[in-house]
Amino acid sequence: MLNEQIRDKEVRVIDSEGTQLGVMSSKEALSLAAQKNLDLVKIAPHAVPPVCKIMDYGKYRFEIAKREKEAKKNQSVVNIKEVRLSPTTDEHDFNTKVSQAKKFLGKKDKVKVTIRFRGREVAYSKAGEIMLDRFAEALEEVGNIDKKPKLEGRNMSMFITPKN
Repeated sequence: MLNEQIRDKEVRVIDSEGTQLGVMSSKEALSLAAQKNLDLVKIAPHAVPPVCKIMDYGKYRFEIAKREKEAKKNQSVVNIKEVRLSPTTDEHDFNTKVSQAKKFLGKKDKVKVTIRFRGREVAYSKAGEIMLDRFAEALEEVGNIDKKPKLEGRNMSMFITPKN
């Protein structure tokens, strides 16, 4: 809340330099702010009496927006890309999937490698685990295993994160 929106009878006032001016009526505080060509902004509405600060509200909003923009710029979005294999994937297809995963890791994305077992293939889950280990070994120089191979129903999956 700022300026005329402040309806409290008494407020504790802090000036633009941060020194406390004490408790006064909101009309007095508003006239003080008007003399300095600044705004009266309520910064602690739940305090007794509420705390108001005399400041340039436009500049204050600009600083907050600038800080938020800077924080947004510094954050990074992590995407998860999936590479699917089967226990019967041949060597050439396997190498194609490895190169695809290298490209994803190069772009700093996580890679989820999944082997889907069909029919009775689930009985040979050890072959799938060996294939995933081979896949991780092929990506050793660009990524680290984040989550070891795990069988969940008819799928076995693992996660690989890019190296820094």
